[in-house]
Amino acid sequence: MPAARLVLEDGTTYHGTSFGSTANSIGEVVFNTSLTGYQEIATDPSYRFQIVVMTYPHIGNYGVEPMVEQSARPQCSGFVVRDAIEEPSSARSQMSLGDYFTGHDISAIEGIDTRALTRHIRNEGAMRGMITSENQRSIDDIVAEVRRAPSMNGLDLVKHVTIGSMTPFEERPAENTRRVAVYDFGVKRDILRQITRQNCEVDVYPASTPAAEILARNYDGVVLSNGPGDPEPVTYAQDNIRQLIGKVPIFGICLGHQLLGLALGGKTYKLKFGHRGGNHPVKDLRSGRVEITAQNHGFAVDPDSLRDRDVEFTHINLNDQTLEGFRHRSEPVVAVQYHPESAPGPHDSFYLFSDFLRMIEEFGRRSSVAGR
Repeated sequence: MPAARLVLEDGTTYHGTSFGSTANSIGEVVFNTSLTGYQEIATDPSYRFQIVVMTYPHIGNYGVEPMVEQSARPQCSGFVVRDAIEEPSSARSQMSLGDYFTGHDISAIEGIDTRALTRHIRNEGAMRGMITSENQRSIDDIVAEVRRAPSMNGLDLVKHVTIGSMTPFEERPAENTRRVAVYDFGVKRDILRQITRQNCEVDVYPASTPAAEILARNYDGVVLSNGPGDPEPVTYAQDNIRQLIGKVPIFGICLGHQLLGLALGGKTYKLKFGHRGGNHPVKDLRSGRVEITAQNHGFAVDPDSLRDRDVEFTHINLNDQTLEGFRHRSEPVVAVQYHPESAPGPHDSFYLFSDFLRMIEEFGRRSSVAGR
């Protein structure tokens, strides 16, 4: 494979070898500390317009298996690893990671000192970069192109990943006890699977679906999914969420957590280098229990902006004390910043889906009493 470079917008350059598509690729360069799950990461729509650096050195060990994909194709702009494994060791593997990326036209580079790159991102913050195999091109010319690319701040990427029309989730529950609508801001398939395992029938809706359409179909609950980009410009989602609050139970996950915070009158801000990986400790402030969580976000909700909004903080990140979860004190609204479906614990956070179902049942009983 040809030589390739990763060039950051500050001019820092890393040399390696291409192991995917050789097309130029620009995105925000971020790092993920997971040891496994590279295929789930690559296909997570939350990584749209991002070049993902894997801190674990050996990536591709077990190859590629379609069943673990979180969307129909890889969503990241590029992939950076220390060592890409060319011959995977798994009976379920259908191809190598390099072949997978090549087939989907995703740029990838190996041979990078990912420890040095990760330290640079931690010190300087996430920044735009380019993977390129145009080795005769000057660094100044590449940097100029990278700096012309859009910044993640103010970037609405939801419209690029959301579904086109309402679609029932392909996997149906064995027993259909509840109906749940999911706003697709970039939803992962495993989130839909976990809701289905609660015996809920799931319908997936485009991100801009009017709240009135959801309410007219009398769903038992609404899930606001994960997704990419800055939550603040996704104003259409915030407007719809405001119209749903108090009328139907709501569960926000990741970007959904941020959009709920904004809909309630709060504010969000961009983290220096974000939280991405499967080893983030989160404390449940109600029980004192600590969960090991999977996370993927570059923005967070400002807790000070919600203190006067009738909101209770339920979870915090033990690494940096950022807000990881909240609930409304009087309305059926809960949200978490992390990914409860990923379960690196391995099942630390599954209870959140059960809690959501109990909230639906309590809201139904309360509505029945009020109706009488």
